Amino acid sequence: MAQHKRVAKSVKSACKQASHGDSGELVILTGMSGSGKDSALKAFEDLGYYSVDNLPLELIPRFADLVRQSPQIDRAALVVDVREAMQLERFPAILKQVRKVLPTRVVFLEASEEALVRRFSETRRPHPMGRGETVVHGIHAERKRLDPVRNVADMVLDTSQFNVHQLRAHIVAQFGREAGDRSLTISSNSFGFKNGVPTGADLVFDVRFLPNPHFVPEFRKLTGRNPRVAKYIRQYPQTREFLDRAAEMLKFLLPHYIEEGKSYLTVAFGCTGGQHRSVFIAEEMKKRLEAAGYRVKTVHRDMPR
Repeated sequence: MAQHKRVAKSVKSACKQASHGDSGELVILTGMSGSGKDSALKAFEDLGYYSVDNLPLELIPRFADLVRQSPQIDRAALVVDVREAMQLERFPAILKQVRKVLPTRVVFLEASEEALVRRFSETRRPHPMGRGETVVHGIHAERKRLDPVRNVADMVLDTSQFNVHQLRAHIVAQFGREAGDRSLTISSNSFGFKNGVPTGADLVFDVRFLPNPHFVPEFRKLTGRNPRVAKYIRQYPQTREFLDRAAEMLKFLLPHYIEEGKSYLTVAFGCTGGQHRSVFIAEEMKKRLEAAGYRVKTVHRDMPR
């Protein structure tokens, strides 16, 4: 309660300094405890976002109006999480209200149960859903409570495979652009089906139909970024045809996504282990879409680091 009062006082003070205008952007950062929200918020702060942790839900519309009016605050990011308890059921209605005032995106961070349990074990912190219960019980209860928030998220980011530096790099790649630039950012990702399909993928392509370099002994320890591996995969006609057809389909879809107001798109290519074929295809698709004038980055979730 005392923390909420301090945040409210901070918002009230900032409101007094704001003058009228019509600009701004708000990112609401939310998700599972242990998924990296603190690190992500610091990344937003480094990008120049006015950052607030654990803002009470009832203050979000007021804060959004402040950002819209203030010449000092062009972009803002705030954290909403399970500390809001049962108030989270009101989040979708509050978000709808806020979006009438200011362009707002919701970024939901999550991770696998195994990753979350490991992180709580490493930090030795109790789960916020209850000190008297196991961490696994807390994770299950938290997922259920956060359902209303996750269901309205614009972006769901699985941080299971990320360390702090990789999470920061991902945030910077997605949001580190000039204020006012609203063109689509595309993430061309690779992954291995043996480790599961990425949670936040908008479009998923299965490239396991391509010949597998894993069965060529000299390529086994290499990746799809290696020129020899790339040459091997590229030599097959089905590879070239797939790239041509997939690129044409994406170039057809992207203008429609932009028209609908989408600011980022994650396209994921999967093979068995996420080391050879999917890596090569993701890199090649990046080149083709960049040549078409789009901003593209690659993320290789399962490629050996």
